[in-house]
Amino acid sequence: MTNETKPEAAALSSDAAEVRAQKLAILREKVGDVYPAHFHRTITNADLSEKYADLAPDTETTDIVTVAGRVYSSRNSGMFMDIHDASGKIQIFSHKDVTPEAARDLLSLIDIGDIIGVTGAVRRTKRGELSINAHEITMLTKSLLPMPEKWHGVSDIEIRYRKRHLDIMTNEESKLRFQQRSKIVSGIRRFMENDGFMEVETPMLHSVYGGATAEPFKTHHNTLKLDMFLRIAPELYLKRTLVSGLTDKVFEINRNFRNEGVSTRHNPEFTMMECYWAYADYEDIMDLVERMFGELAMAIHGTTEFAYGDKEISFKGPFKRVPMPDAVKEVTGIDFRAIKTDEEARAAAKAAGFAVEKDWTWGECLAFIFEEKVESTLIQPSHVTHFPKDISPFAKEVPGEPRLVERFETYCNAWELGNAFSELNDPVEQRARMVEQLEQAHGRGEKAKQLDDEFLDAIDQGMPPAGGLGIGVDRLIMLLTNAPSIRDVILFPARRGKAD
Repeated sequence: MTNETKPEAAALSSDAAEVRAQKLAILREKVGDVYPAHFHRTITNADLSEKYADLAPDTETTDIVTVAGRVYSSRNSGMFMDIHDASGKIQIFSHKDVTPEAARDLLSLIDIGDIIGVTGAVRRTKRGELSINAHEITMLTKSLLPMPEKWHGVSDIEIRYRKRHLDIMTNEESKLRFQQRSKIVSGIRRFMENDGFMEVETPMLHSVYGGATAEPFKTHHNTLKLDMFLRIAPELYLKRTLVSGLTDKVFEINRNFRNEGVSTRHNPEFTMMECYWAYADYEDIMDLVERMFGELAMAIHGTTEFAYGDKEISFKGPFKRVPMPDAVKEVTGIDFRAIKTDEEARAAAKAAGFAVEKDWTWGECLAFIFEEKVESTLIQPSHVTHFPKDISPFAKEVPGEPRLVERFETYCNAWELGNAFSELNDPVEQRARMVEQLEQAHGRGEKAKQLDDEFLDAIDQGMPPAGGLGIGVDRLIMLLTNAPSIRDVILFPARRGKAD
């Protein structure tokens, strides 16, 4: 099937499905159970290829193996078949000289897409193809739908996301990308554990949402008769573990939900690694990020250098570190450190051609110009430090610069990958900032937003000084696997209904 959207292809699919249904009926008569519960495979295709890598062409062995996989190609009426398991492919050879008649009788009933088991002797053909001379063939799963045509796979991007099983089945790049995703996530976990961090699990259902500024998904707890929200961040729970003394270094690889836009870099459901490190600050966290990113690049590419699109990226530390006011001055010439008031900041921004709101603060103007003019220049990994206090309610002030805080964001390929603070632990200041943040949210119409009194009670108990970090795992995986869209690294992204 070369194009799932063409009417004639749909008609062919229907006919092919009927033929397969007829074959299934015949198979049930011939072999009985066409979907057995168990099959004992003795070796994977990849292990087989590795074990016999030195087997010379035109060599037959007496070694008997049992393999299993999905049929991807069939030639000469089934005499030659390629079957794939998750690790790779192997060729199956069925001929009257080596294969009993009972097994050969199944060949006409086997279609591309069926899953079979094969027991036989290992050989390498004259052309150098590692093969198995089939002695037994077992039908393990009859596929009732044809696969997309092998060489084209699933070209319709909507079908690729909606029917990810077909995408992975026919697209080696996609299959490899999700195998690498698993390796990256486990690599993050291993790195954090080796660095002395303890992994915890915090609630995904919150009665009060917080830890970030975002629109939540709302649900209802029937038993508690309580409206709840899918978490937008785990921050406020993770900080409570520092208060508790459970551990000085805590992390969580978590799913977050923000009921906002979808783009190539944004998905409402996403994965984050968030951690807190007692008695550390944001500079310690910068070092941690650089070490982590370097290790992950080595795990995937064998080097800290790799390609993303037409760019060469280097995850070799140390990364560039630049305060936000300095970065803006370098690109635009506007010296925000010399600007004293909100009015002067708005006037300077307008004079430079930026459209700013009439009530924006000094920090909001600085952050806006940074986003407009500087972000796009940050191709190699860079830590942008010294964020405005106006937009950073949970970070400590920079000593001697009360308008700025000890916060950094890590950028690469013009994307934000991580966000980190020297965490605010002054309970009086924390409460004041959260109240101010709440008033701003209510001013934006977010009437469901509430003050998290339980978190504030915990902070009143005393939280040690700490550095905190959130890493956008999906974007990091995009970079490391050269994926053009965040939906290419999420196995089953949410899609519109078919009718839409």
